[in-house]
Formats: sequence, structure tokens, C-alpha cells
Amino acid sequence: MNAIVQFSVGEDPVDLGQMVEAVGHPRAGATATFIGVVRNHDGGRDVDYLDYSAHPIAEQILEKLAVEISERAQIHGVFVSHRIGSLHIGDIALAAAVSAEHRAEAFDAVRDLVEEVKKQLPVWKLQQFSDGEQEWSNLP
Repeated sequence: MNAIVQFSVGEDPVDLGQMVEAVGHPRAGATATFIGVVRNHDGGRDVDYLDYSAHPIAEQILEKLAVEISERAQIHGVFVSHRIGSLHIGDIALAAAVSAEHRAEAFDAVRDLVEEVKKQLPVWKLQQFSDGEQEWSNLP
């Protein structure tokens, strides 16, 4: 079975309606989503915004991860997007959606996709704290 696969690493905001529509399939009975947003704190410190940077091969790695999930039985669509650039509190940093024949497969697949993105995607964030200090996260 050939599942729908869409992926991106870039500065453009994700349209959540288009994300869900992108993985739609007549055989899919469930679509599970994950929306990771910028929060206003980290480690007990107030955060003003984040600056995300990506390695040039980040989109290639994201494609590999999305395709791996799409090859599972009963998966009909996979969408995953990670933003880069300056993101403010409440902005979507990571969005993922998986459609499948049943909810269990959709939930499992979207969770696994997000976990692998967090482990493997070469994206780094510079946190700008309210006290004026900065801190890099996710550096190799």
C-alpha cells in the first residue's frame, strides 16, 4: 500500500486544517495528531522566545522517518513538519499527523514518529530567557 507522505523543515507556519486534510484517505478510520508548541518556561525559568536552527540534511532525515512510519500496516497518511527560525510563545514548533484504519495504529504511529523526530532530527534551539540569558538545547 502506498501511503500519503508529506514532510517539511522550514519557517512557514503549519496550517492544521491542511495538515489533517493532507493525510485524509477513504480507508482511514482515524487520524491522530501531535502539536508541539513553544511554552513560556523551561527548567523553572521564564522563556521569551526560541530560535530554531537545522542542519542542511534535516529535511532528508525527516523524510526517512515519515516514510518508515508510512510503511507500517494499516497506515494511510503521514505528515510531519518542524519549524525553524524565531518562534514565540504559543507558536507551533512541531506538527505531526498520521491516518490509519483504526485509532490504535494511528496513536501508536504518531507517538513513535514524534519520539524519533526528537531523537534523530538535527534541529537545535536557542532559548531566550526573560532575564536576558540564552541557552542552546539539543546540540550534538
